[in-house]
Amino acid sequence: MEKSMITEVVGLVNFTSSFFTIVALLAGVLVYFYQPIWGVRKVPGPPTIPLLGHLPLLAQHGPDLFAVLAKRYGPIYRFHMGRQPLVIVADAELCREVGIKKFKDIPNRSIPSPILASPLHRKGLFWIRDSRWSTMRNTIVSVYQPSYLAKLVPMMQSFIETTSQNIPTDDQDIVFNEFSLKMATDVIGKAAFGFDFGLSNPNSHQNNDKHTESFIKQHIYSTTMLKMDLSGSFSIILGLLLPILQEPVRQILKRIPYTMDWKIERTNKNLNSQLDQIVVNKMKEEQRGSKDFLSLILNARESETVSKNLFTPDYLSSIAYEHLLAGSATTSFTLSSCVYLISGHPEVEKKLLKEIDEFGPPDQVPTADDLQSRFPYLDQVVKEVMRFYVVSPLIARETSTQVEIGGYILPKGTWVWLAVGVLAKDPKNFPDPEKFKPERFDPNCDEEKRRHPYAFIPFGIGPRVCIGQKFSLQEIKLTLIHLYQRYVFRHSPNMESPLEFDFGIVLNFKNGVKVRAIKRT
Repeated sequence: MEKSMITEVVGLVNFTSSFFTIVALLAGVLVYFYQPIWGVRKVPGPPTIPLLGHLPLLAQHGPDLFAVLAKRYGPIYRFHMGRQPLVIVADAELCREVGIKKFKDIPNRSIPSPILASPLHRKGLFWIRDSRWSTMRNTIVSVYQPSYLAKLVPMMQSFIETTSQNIPTDDQDIVFNEFSLKMATDVIGKAAFGFDFGLSNPNSHQNNDKHTESFIKQHIYSTTMLKMDLSGSFSIILGLLLPILQEPVRQILKRIPYTMDWKIERTNKNLNSQLDQIVVNKMKEEQRGSKDFLSLILNARESETVSKNLFTPDYLSSIAYEHLLAGSATTSFTLSSCVYLISGHPEVEKKLLKEIDEFGPPDQVPTADDLQSRFPYLDQVVKEVMRFYVVSPLIARETSTQVEIGGYILPKGTWVWLAVGVLAKDPKNFPDPEKFKPERFDPNCDEEKRRHPYAFIPFGIGPRVCIGQKFSLQEIKLTLIHLYQRYVFRHSPNMESPLEFDFGIVLNFKNGVKVRAIKRT
């Protein structure tokens, strides 16, 4: 009997131990899933699906979902990217509060799972944080002075002219986003690290170089794989749903051939290797001069103007690649959007052609000053295009301390994302927002005067604003002037309507922008 009692006691102890272990595990799981939500629970938002959050809604509606939710829940609301809650800010004044007034409390970008899975992207200026970011930014911004950008006009123009020689005018389709990507990649390659990829010129010896062709294909693949939905690699999807498992699983999957994580890892390693070689070769140059961004940074590094510990080779490679990404994909998207929208609006095209023709003969190249002062309507067209198709519909931020935004107390570590795409279609600031109307950006029109100064922020806001915006706008305007001095474009009958998009870190065209060129006489 005594033995039986001991057995029962041992059994009870084991049961109790197992019970409390299970309870503790369940409590841990609940805390893990609900801890991020708890701090922002008072911020309104739609009901969530466990693990998935609002990702099914995003898959169903695309970025238009954020405007729908803003109408329903107000200018600040919760959106769950899988497990991770985002506080979405969809009001111009609140965006100013986040991006400028309270920048010291919200200085960094939150890092989503696609970027966490890519060290090559993570070490660029866009994603680095705190003091390293501010020091590196101050150094890099000094490169983008107006005098330096003005010197780039001849180089940009040479690539634009070379690319435009390849335009067919015999009813052949031009996939304009591919055409413009080649040109933009050549321009930023030369400007960023003094390398000519030779993509714009089919007769260039470098155009047939297998290494160059491979590099560009890998660059495009690496960029398009930065998905913010459930179409990314398994580890990226896991990062949305169970972030704690993302890196361990990625370390396993990247070793299994033909998985998407293996392909991404392989691609990024190859890109990294080639970028490292570009940096090493540039460092070895005795007479490198100061014609490109990388040379300027290396010159500052060697003169000890900046710390060598700050601009280490791996960070230099990442920043060089970031320039390639930001200076090619986004510029190509905006140029393609311009041609698409101008082609579909004859009255805009007529007014634009008049302004370009009045500037001078087709062989007259505008200076940097001309671009600022002689093309006011072109400026309005480009702004309206960037409003109509916002290349980065969301801007990521993260609180570094407890802060109040829009009447809500947000704890440290809250992801606060600015809904730039919602602002751009807000009828309060842009009446009839689905109408393509460049005149709304005329400085003398009432709509422009009444508009909130931060309703249109395609390049971001505050100290974290895109440092390459003037570079990009200069290239876009030079390209459009050169093309429309010689051609007009029409939508191809083979292009879908309306356009379909892929939604990643930046917006992209799902099936391309197909147009046909007509030579002007």
